[in-house]
Amino acid sequence: MCICVNCHYVDRCLTYHAVEGQHQQLHLTDSPDFEPVEPSINVNIRPQQDAVEMEWDVVGCESFKLERGKWSKLRPGELVPT
Repeated sequence: MCICVNCHYVDRCLTYHAVEGQHQQLHLTDSPDFEPVEPSINVNIRPQQDAVEMEWDVVGCESFKLERGKWSKLRPGELVPT
């Protein structure tokens, strides 16, 4: 699971914005202005019948600042991305 969902900077982060784009999800912001320090991204590649599914997750970041449920506060009622 992406650590960003519990990060204080999730709605401002350039890396999370890129991950949203890879997942073809709506962006939390159109103009992120926070450049995180040393984010680490895992990319899981799963072959499907006629396609390849790729899942991108930020698994580490020197800028991570815990704010539990930050993503849910910004998107109340929506399922948290996994």
